[in-house]
Amino acid sequence: MNKLATQAKWDQIYQNSTCSEVADVLRENEFLLPEKGLALDLACGLGANAVFLAEKGLETHAWDISSVAIEKLKKNAEKKGLKLSAKQHYIDFKNLPKNTFDVIVLSHFLDRTLCNAIMGALKSDGLLFYQTYVRGKLGSSGPKNPDFLLARNELLKLFSPLKLVVYRENSLVGDLDCGERDEALFVGQKC
Repeated sequence: MNKLATQAKWDQIYQNSTCSEVADVLRENEFLLPEKGLALDLACGLGANAVFLAEKGLETHAWDISSVAIEKLKKNAEKKGLKLSAKQHYIDFKNLPKNTFDVIVLSHFLDRTLCNAIMGALKSDGLLFYQTYVRGKLGSSGPKNPDFLLARNELLKLFSPLKLVVYRENSLVGDLDCGERDEALFVGQKC
């Protein structure tokens, strides 16, 4: 799918969306966030993670391909009195600046070709918070195409150069009615 078709797809999705939630990986591990610094919510959608980061006092940037999502995020941030920079951005390895961010957050977005650029965009000691869908998911949320779903323990492999801080992938173990079953959660630190 080309850039314009991808943007049109996501603009259509966000046209009728009114809210999003902070990713579990960020909310459950907020105590790991630095007191100050530069954060990026990459593929931010409606920007719940960006709002959360800005509320925590981080200088926050939010990028997404959807102009509709970015405009909604800007209005939400303005209404809350938050200072954050939200930009429509086609995300590829060429536009991720090196050694820039103290925190990068991604949720429900998977492009394996960006992993090295994402790690490269982190400053030394920077943290990556990543959460997305797995192939063995039980629910119907998220993509159906396996190209956009993680294999078992794949985040560990994709971001192996980072120091592992947190990893959770409950998979199909134990009481399947409890816990997050459809997603993997990862926090890694650049050394």
